[in-house]
Amino acid sequence: MKETLETAVDGLHQGGVVACPTEAVWGLSCDPEDRTAVETLLELKGRPVEKGLILVAGAIAQFEVLLKGIGEHKQTLLSESWPGPKTWLVDHRGRVPNWIVGDHDKVALRVTDHPIMSALCMAWGGPLVSSSANPAGLEPAKTLDQVESYFAGKLSAVVPGETSGRASPSQIIDLDTGTIIRA
Repeated sequence: MKETLETAVDGLHQGGVVACPTEAVWGLSCDPEDRTAVETLLELKGRPVEKGLILVAGAIAQFEVLLKGIGEHKQTLLSESWPGPKTWLVDHRGRVPNWIVGDHDKVALRVTDHPIMSALCMAWGGPLVSSSANPAGLEPAKTLDQVESYFAGKLSAVVPGETSGRASPSQIIDLDTGTIIRA
Protein backbone atom coordinates (compact mmCIF):
# COMPACT_ATOMS: atom_id res chain seq x y z
CA MET A 1 0.00 0.00 0.00
CA LYS A 2 2.84 2.40 0.88
CA GLU A 3 4.36 2.07 -2.61
CA THR A 4 0.97 2.67 -4.22
CA LEU A 5 0.44 5.81 -2.13
CA GLU A 6 3.92 7.03 -3.06
CA THR A 7 3.14 6.46 -6.75
CA ALA A 8 -0.13 8.35 -6.40
CA VAL A 9 1.54 11.26 -4.56
CA ASP A 10 4.24 11.39 -7.26
CA GLY A 11 1.48 11.53 -9.88
CA LEU A 12 -0.24 14.35 -8.01
CA HIS A 13 3.03 16.31 -7.81
CA GLN A 14 3.37 15.93 -11.58
CA GLY A 15 -0.08 17.42 -12.15
CA GLY A 16 -1.84 14.12 -12.64
CA VAL A 17 -5.25 12.76 -11.74
CA VAL A 18 -5.49 9.66 -9.54
CA ALA A 19 -8.34 7.32 -8.63
CA CYS A 20 -9.04 6.10 -5.11
CA PRO A 21 -11.92 4.36 -3.35
CA THR A 22 -14.03 6.53 -1.04
CA GLU A 23 -17.01 6.00 1.24
CA ALA A 24 -19.63 5.09 -1.39
CA VAL A 25 -17.98 5.30 -4.82
CA TRP A 26 -14.56 5.62 -6.41
CA GLY A 27 -13.25 9.14 -6.71
CA LEU A 28 -10.89 11.08 -8.91
CA SER A 29 -8.43 13.35 -7.14
CA CYS A 30 -5.87 15.98 -8.01
CA ASP A 31 -4.00 18.91 -6.49
CA PRO A 32 -6.59 21.66 -5.92
CA GLU A 33 -3.91 24.36 -6.31
CA ASP A 34 -2.90 23.11 -9.78
CA ARG A 35 -5.31 24.66 -12.28
CA THR A 36 -4.11 22.45 -15.13
CA ALA A 37 -4.63 19.29 -13.05
CA VAL A 38 -8.15 20.41 -12.13
CA GLU A 39 -8.90 21.19 -15.78
CA THR A 40 -7.68 17.71 -16.73
CA LEU A 41 -9.96 16.13 -14.12
CA LEU A 42 -12.93 18.18 -15.35
CA GLU A 43 -12.16 17.24 -18.96
CA LEU A 44 -11.97 13.52 -18.07
CA LYS A 45 -15.40 13.79 -16.45
CA GLY A 46 -16.94 16.19 -18.97
CA ARG A 47 -17.89 18.37 -15.99
CA PRO A 48 -18.22 22.15 -16.26
CA VAL A 49 -16.02 24.21 -13.93
CA GLU A 50 -19.05 26.29 -12.87
CA LYS A 51 -20.46 23.39 -10.83
CA GLY A 52 -17.55 23.44 -8.37
CA LEU A 53 -15.74 20.54 -6.74
CA ILE A 54 -15.41 18.95 -3.30
CA LEU A 55 -12.19 19.17 -1.30
CA VAL A 56 -11.49 16.17 0.89
CA ALA A 57 -8.98 15.93 3.73
CA GLY A 58 -7.58 13.23 5.98
CA ALA A 59 -7.87 15.37 9.12
CA ILE A 60 -9.72 18.56 10.08
CA ALA A 61 -6.36 20.29 10.60
CA GLN A 62 -5.83 20.12 6.83
CA PHE A 63 -8.67 22.66 6.48
CA GLU A 64 -7.32 25.00 9.18
CA VAL A 65 -6.77 27.95 6.80
CA LEU A 66 -10.28 27.63 5.36
CA LEU A 67 -11.95 27.33 8.77
CA LYS A 68 -10.27 30.29 10.49
CA GLY A 69 -12.81 32.67 11.97
CA ILE A 70 -15.95 30.59 11.35
CA GLY A 71 -17.06 30.69 14.99
CA GLU A 72 -17.18 28.18 17.81
CA HIS A 73 -20.67 26.79 17.06
CA LYS A 74 -19.76 26.01 13.45
CA GLN A 75 -16.40 24.53 14.51
CA THR A 76 -18.29 22.23 16.89
CA LEU A 77 -20.69 21.09 14.13
CA LEU A 78 -17.76 20.22 11.91
CA SER A 79 -15.71 18.46 14.55
CA GLU A 80 -18.71 16.38 15.68
CA SER A 81 -19.46 15.19 12.13
CA TRP A 82 -15.88 14.57 10.90
CA PRO A 83 -14.39 12.32 9.91
CA GLY A 84 -17.46 10.97 8.22
CA PRO A 85 -19.84 11.13 5.29
CA LYS A 86 -20.83 14.79 5.66
CA THR A 87 -19.73 17.43 3.19
CA TRP A 88 -20.20 20.96 4.46
CA LEU A 89 -20.56 24.09 2.34
CA VAL A 90 -18.38 26.74 3.96
CA ASP A 91 -17.82 30.38 2.94
CA HIS A 92 -14.45 30.40 1.22
CA ARG A 93 -13.90 34.16 1.60
CA GLY A 94 -11.66 34.24 -1.46
CA ARG A 95 -9.28 31.62 -0.07
CA VAL A 96 -10.03 28.99 -2.71
CA PRO A 97 -9.32 29.23 -6.45
CA ASN A 98 -12.29 29.77 -8.76
CA TRP A 99 -11.49 26.54 -10.62
CA ILE A 100 -12.51 24.74 -7.39
CA VAL A 101 -15.56 26.75 -6.30
CA GLY A 102 -16.97 27.47 -9.76
CA ASP A 103 -19.85 29.94 -9.55
CA HIS A 104 -20.25 29.53 -5.79
CA ASP A 105 -19.32 31.64 -2.77
CA LYS A 106 -18.93 28.49 -0.69
CA VAL A 107 -16.57 25.56 -0.93
CA ALA A 108 -17.58 21.94 -0.28
CA LEU A 109 -15.37 20.33 2.41
CA ARG A 110 -15.27 16.79 3.82
CA VAL A 111 -12.92 14.99 6.17
CA THR A 112 -13.10 11.42 4.95
CA ASP A 113 -13.35 8.39 7.18
CA HIS A 114 -12.29 6.07 4.35
CA PRO A 115 -8.88 4.71 5.41
CA ILE A 116 -7.33 4.72 1.93
CA MET A 117 -8.58 8.18 0.92
CA SER A 118 -7.51 9.50 4.31
CA ALA A 119 -4.05 7.95 3.91
CA LEU A 120 -3.73 9.53 0.46
CA CYS A 121 -4.58 12.99 1.82
CA MET A 122 -2.16 12.55 4.71
CA ALA A 123 0.62 11.34 2.39
CA TRP A 124 -0.09 14.30 0.10
CA GLY A 125 0.01 16.66 3.08
CA GLY A 126 -3.26 18.47 2.51
CA PRO A 127 -6.71 18.43 0.94
CA LEU A 128 -7.32 16.99 -2.49
CA VAL A 129 -10.07 17.43 -5.03
CA SER A 130 -12.51 14.53 -4.80
CA SER A 131 -15.06 13.97 -7.53
CA SER A 132 -16.88 10.77 -8.39
CA ALA A 133 -15.04 8.59 -10.91
CA ASN A 134 -17.37 8.73 -13.87
CA PRO A 135 -17.87 10.66 -17.07
CA ALA A 136 -20.87 13.00 -16.87
CA GLY A 137 -24.14 11.14 -17.36
CA LEU A 138 -22.76 7.72 -16.39
CA GLU A 139 -23.04 5.96 -13.03
CA PRO A 140 -20.21 6.62 -10.57
CA ALA A 141 -17.71 3.76 -10.46
CA LYS A 142 -18.23 1.43 -7.52
CA THR A 143 -15.45 -0.99 -8.51
CA LEU A 144 -11.91 -0.81 -9.80
CA ASP A 145 -13.07 -2.50 -13.02
CA GLN A 146 -15.53 0.35 -13.65
CA VAL A 147 -12.79 2.95 -13.05
CA GLU A 148 -10.56 1.18 -15.56
CA SER A 149 -13.35 0.91 -18.14
CA TYR A 150 -14.05 4.65 -17.85
CA PHE A 151 -10.49 5.96 -17.65
CA ALA A 152 -8.07 3.28 -18.94
CA GLY A 153 -4.67 4.84 -19.63
CA LYS A 154 -5.78 8.36 -18.62
CA LEU A 155 -4.87 8.39 -14.92
CA SER A 156 -1.50 8.89 -13.26
CA ALA A 157 -2.23 6.25 -10.61
CA VAL A 158 -4.98 4.08 -9.19
CA VAL A 159 -4.85 3.29 -5.48
CA PRO A 160 -6.41 -0.17 -5.12
CA GLY A 161 -8.99 -1.00 -2.51
CA GLU A 162 -12.70 -1.15 -1.85
CA THR A 163 -15.28 1.52 -1.14
CA SER A 164 -16.75 1.57 2.38
CA GLY A 165 -19.96 0.20 0.90
CA ARG A 166 -22.21 3.13 1.75
CA ALA A 167 -25.33 3.24 -0.40
CA SER A 168 -24.98 6.89 -1.43
CA PRO A 169 -22.36 9.64 -1.57
CA SER A 170 -21.87 12.00 1.35
CA GLN A 171 -24.64 14.26 2.52
CA ILE A 172 -24.04 17.93 1.57
CA ILE A 173 -25.14 20.57 4.09
CA ASP A 174 -24.85 24.36 4.10
CA LEU A 175 -22.94 25.25 7.27
CA ASP A 176 -24.62 28.66 7.59
CA THR A 177 -28.24 27.62 7.15
CA GLY A 178 -28.31 23.88 7.91
CA THR A 179 -30.04 23.33 4.57
CA ILE A 180 -29.46 19.83 3.21
CA ILE A 181 -28.39 20.17 -0.43
CA ARG A 182 -27.92 16.42 -1.05
CA ALA A 183 -29.39 13.84 1.32
